[in-house]
Amino acid sequence: MESKVILVTGASSGIGQATALALAKRGHHVTAGARRVEKMQPLADAGASVHFLDLTSESTIEEFVAEVLKREGRIDVLVNNAGYGVYGAIEDISLDEARRQFEVNLFGLARITQLVLPTMRKQGSGTIINLSSMGGKVYTPLGAWYHATKHALEGWSDCLRIEVSPFGINVSIIEPGAIETEFDEVLVPPLLERSQGGPYETLAGKMATATRKTFASGKASNPSVIANLIVKASESKKPRTRYVAGYLARPTMIARALLPDRAFDWVIRTFL
Repeated sequence: MESKVILVTGASSGIGQATALALAKRGHHVTAGARRVEKMQPLADAGASVHFLDLTSESTIEEFVAEVLKREGRIDVLVNNAGYGVYGAIEDISLDEARRQFEVNLFGLARITQLVLPTMRKQGSGTIINLSSMGGKVYTPLGAWYHATKHALEGWSDCLRIEVSPFGINVSIIEPGAIETEFDEVLVPPLLERSQGGPYETLAGKMATATRKTFASGKASNPSVIANLIVKASESKKPRTRYVAGYLARPTMIARALLPDRAFDWVIRTFL
């Protein structure tokens, strides 16, 4: 198998770290980026190159891509994995928080994609893999801004796929379900803090409990489930446009596709 030059964002934990490790072990030239560089030592030990990357800082994005091109001379795959979830009532979340959610989950992703595309076009080949979520097709209460970023990423990726296809570039979307990552740890405490003493406090408490149950160890899927899909897409000459895997992903998305809005609303409420 031909070794590829692969960039992975959000590689300090969870899906990103599992993906970078799996790709490095298969002999690919992996460059991993994240804010918490100290958390990426296992990747460096596995032979990956690790770099500081903050998707809210355009200068660090530019430096990240420039360093890879200087060292490798090409880029074969970009794995846009970095992202997080802001949960809270629309009334309770400031627009500054909402903008940062979009900055990381969409605009930072878009900028790094813009920077790798000229190289891929010149090569006549390349693959962009965007980590969406089952949340890009469904919705949950108090998750408006998170779901908005993932719904936007779905449409953005579809447009990108058509635009770059004539240049030999593939675009794939990964739609994970509940995965054992830091997602719930980042999401729940701020959710409860934002709603404390307000009109959405009861709903936030129910949502926090449901989230913790969903992401509980032994219930949520291991990050390797998604990492294996990303490896498959990275190494494929013609990857699928979408990959779905992980706890609750497929049944939840099927229910959303088949049920009327109010019926799906009822299904979501039963989990709270």
